[in-house]
This record gives sequence, structure tokens and C-alpha cells, in this order.
Amino acid sequence: MLCSIPSKLIAKTTRKLSRRRSRILMTLKSKYPPLEVPECNILSFVFPAGRKPSEKPTWIDANDPSNSLSLADMLSWVKRFAAGLDVLGVGQGETIMVFTPNHIFVPVAYLATAGSKRIFTGANPAYTVDEVAYQMKIIRAAVVLIHPSLLRQGLAAAKQAQIPISRVFQFSSVECPVQNGVRDWRDITTMASTTEAQSWQWDTLRRHRSQNTIAAVNFSSGTTGLPKGVCISHYNLVSNAIQNLANKFHNTGCSETDPGPERWLATLPLYHAYAQLWTITIASRLQASVYIMSKFVFEDYLRHIEKYNITTLQVVPPILLMLNKRPETAKYKLHSLQTILCGAAPLSPAVQTEVSQRLGVVVVQGWGMTETTCAGIMIPGRMVEDTGSIGYLLPNTEALLLDEEENEVTNDGKPGELLLRGPQVMLKYWENEIATKETLTPDGWLRTGDVAVVEDGKFWIVDRKKELIKVNGLQVAPAELEAILLLHQDIVDAAVTGIRFQDDEWPRAYVVRREHSQTTEAEVREFVATKVAKHKRLSGGIMFVPEIPKLASGKIIRKQLREWSKRDAKEMGGIMRSSL
Repeated sequence: MLCSIPSKLIAKTTRKLSRRRSRILMTLKSKYPPLEVPECNILSFVFPAGRKPSEKPTWIDANDPSNSLSLADMLSWVKRFAAGLDVLGVGQGETIMVFTPNHIFVPVAYLATAGSKRIFTGANPAYTVDEVAYQMKIIRAAVVLIHPSLLRQGLAAAKQAQIPISRVFQFSSVECPVQNGVRDWRDITTMASTTEAQSWQWDTLRRHRSQNTIAAVNFSSGTTGLPKGVCISHYNLVSNAIQNLANKFHNTGCSETDPGPERWLATLPLYHAYAQLWTITIASRLQASVYIMSKFVFEDYLRHIEKYNITTLQVVPPILLMLNKRPETAKYKLHSLQTILCGAAPLSPAVQTEVSQRLGVVVVQGWGMTETTCAGIMIPGRMVEDTGSIGYLLPNTEALLLDEEENEVTNDGKPGELLLRGPQVMLKYWENEIATKETLTPDGWLRTGDVAVVEDGKFWIVDRKKELIKVNGLQVAPAELEAILLLHQDIVDAAVTGIRFQDDEWPRAYVVRREHSQTTEAEVREFVATKVAKHKRLSGGIMFVPEIPKLASGKIIRKQLREWSKRDAKEMGGIMRSSL
């Protein structure tokens, strides 16, 4: 865990890295011309001067399209909520936390909180009471907005975090009666007078202040240790939105001012950086029509695509797997789809190609992490890609690859840890100086922990550095084996980790079979063995499981896989050793 790393060692490593950096003659730079990024409040970006907010619905309840918000509605709600927080006594720099599934008013809370120089943070609705309480405590939430369906857990967590009931509000798209002394969040919007709300103005955050003012604290996945709060500034948000917009329209004939039809279906969780950037910030800028689902149900998802003639999806790999493998897909007319953006976790080239061919769409892969606001590397525009590449550096972005001795990788095709620098890189970790120093170098490089290769400016992620399996001294990337397993016609999902006996480690797979499939462990083992070198074979065995543990972002929970592996190693004892 990060807290166990001595500060002297971190300082020594940082100095060593800085010395090496001074000898580097050239970094990998974006192939695109630099973009001008305005230094401003996120509200100045979403509601630019001289452009009247649209009356057209932008955020629409997918289950009830009569329930919607336009940009003009949004601006009114933002002013009322921000002015109400002033009256409530919530100071600038204090944190507003939401604990809710998706609904059309989450963007209101996000923009009003950040735009009024307070800090937005969201908690996963699947969290336990203890997990929510931990986040409430670490972030010192001044106000908590809780969906009625989560009120029991939320109140228990607030009690643990010693947050008074007067600062807890129910948060839904419909008005809620008082429950257990908890009022509806709309009470905040009526605390200021109509005149006060209408006249409320945001600080434009000019002259570098946007670079140092935190807009949101999004928590990293927490696959190792406790989750860390990632501090994202207004400048980070605006930068990454502009970078993504430039990438989206590259060589398409469309532009931000003339984007063509933009009808999106949003199911990504709005407490997550990916959805915040696209479903809120970029959607606002494009005045797109975004149909929001409160929860993901696959057949509802297909039904909504057909009903609303959806053109664009932002997804994680598990959704693409469903679109590719599940028979329900064939029941619906999905011809309106043009582009699917996939990120947050590695995507198999085979799945990417198969979905593209099956649906007649362009599947665009991108790479990013919470620490890069959302994205750092992407496939541009509607470029067809079938090699599994994550694309090119976004504008204004630089990269380095370092080998295990911290030397710069200069040869194309040679793997190294990816370091990234650009205006989208986080400010710091929330109140975690040790983790910040370990992850950010003094000259602004973010150590991603991802192992990448680059050829002619195009990147591929090999795997997470800490997830590589060592077999007789040779590295094995779980993502490579997972991609191969997904080529099997009877496998719908798979995850690979190492299983260890004393000093030996072998790859072990956890596999979800297609419904009614009778494929055996031996068949799967042989299937993989024909496609990989001997040291990459699944010598650690295969276990069939009902599902692969994943975060809402789609990332495999590697920590849980390692726990399964340790359990299996104990149960199997020396059987595996004697059979190898």
C-alpha cells in the first residue's frame, strides 16, 4: 500500500527520475497541432458568452421522455441551487457528495457545485455503508444528496461520518416527501429568493485560477488499497473536453458548431469521470440529446436505441461483449447507430471488429484514467481500427515510455511504462501527499502504471505493470490471454491472473461460458495452447464462474481475482505442482 512507502525512498526515486528526464532529448508528442484552452470556470465553457442556452431537451429520462431538462432549464436550476448553497452556509471549497443512480438532475448538482467553486464528488450506489462512510469522512462532505432508494444506507453512513441530518437531502428526479427527517433537495433551491437566484453569477476563474481550483474529486478504482480521491480542476475539465471534441470530429466533415445528429444513450454512472466528461460537459457543449438510463438492463438498452434512433454510445467493454454475444441484439433495429466509443478497460480486437461488422458502426477505442480527467489517447474521428490500438496522443499531450530501470524506451514496439503529461493531468490526490509524489513527478509527468508499446505514434496497452504474471522469469500479460479466450465461441467473458505455489507462478483463467454450453476445461486449455508460447499457456488451470467481478467502469477487479487465486492454491495444494 502507498502509505507503507518511506518518504525518503519516494524522494530518492523522484530525484533519480528527474535526473534521467534531464537527459531525455525528445518525448513522444501529439501529432495534432496545439489547441488553445481557455482558462475559465466550467460554467463559462458550458454556457459561453453570446450563446443563448437552448430550449431543446438535452437530458432526457429514457423511461419517461416527458421528464427532461434543456440547457436553459439547466442554467436556471444551477443558479437556484448555487444561490441556495450560499444561504445554507456551504462555503467555497467545501464538498457536495451525491449517492444516487443516474437521473437527469445529477448534471445540475455537478455543474452548480463545481461552478460555484465548491467540490463535487459521487459515491458508487453499489457501495456498502462502510464504503460510503469512508468516502464521506475522507472528503468531509458538507452536504450529501441521497436517492430515496439508498436512503437507509446513506443515513447510516452519514451517521458514521457525523454529518447532521440538516445537511442530508433526498435527491431524485421527482419531488420526495420528508422521510426520517430528510428533506427534498429542492428545498435548497428555494432558500434564496427568486431575485437572488436570477442575479447569481459565477466567478469566471481567469488568470490561471482555473488551473488551481478543484471542480471535482473522483475516486480511483481502489483495486489496490483504499480508493484515492483524484482532484480535477476546472482547467482539467475544459482541456479534456476540448481535446475530446477535436478528436471526435477529426477528418469527419463535422465540427463542434455543426456536429450533425447527436442522440446519445447514457448508462455510464455519473459518479464516474467518463460519464461526467461526456454525458454532462461535452453533451452541454454540443447541445446533444442525451437519454439517461437509471440502471442498465440490456434489453431496455436495445429498446431505447431503436426507439430514440440513437447515433452514439459511450460504453465499457462488457456492453460491447453483450452486443456481440447476446441473442437479444438481433431482435432490435439498431441501424441508427453510427459510432461507439469504448473506454475505461481493455477491449479485445476481435470484439471490436465483430461488433463493428455486426452493427455496421465504427467502434472507437480510447485510453484514459481518472487521473487524466478522462482521456489521454484515442482513435481519431471515425477511423476504422482492428488491431486493438488505443490510438494517438490527444492534442497538447506528451508521453514517455520507461523500462524497468527507468531508462527511456526509444525503439518502436518495445514495451515500457507509460508516462503522460498534458493539461488534463490531475492536480493531485486528495490529502494524500505520499501517493501524489509517487504518481506525479516534479516536472508534471503522470506515472500511469500501464505498460504500452508505440509504433509510428500509435499506442497499444500491453497491461498493467503490477498485473503482469512472471512465469520462469518471463512476463505474461493477462489482457493478452483474456483477448484470446474471448475468441472462443462458447466463452462470453474471461479474466486471467497468476496462481502461485511457493516460488512458482502460472496463468490461471476464470471463464464465463455461453448459456447451455458444455465446453470443458481441457477444450479451453487446448484452444489457448494452440495460440500462445508455452510459458503463456493456462498451466494454472481454468475455473468456470457465473460472472467476472468488475467495477461499474468495466474494469476487472484484479484484487478479487488474486483472492480467488490464493483460495484455489490452498485448496489444490500440491496437485498442480505434481501435474506440471
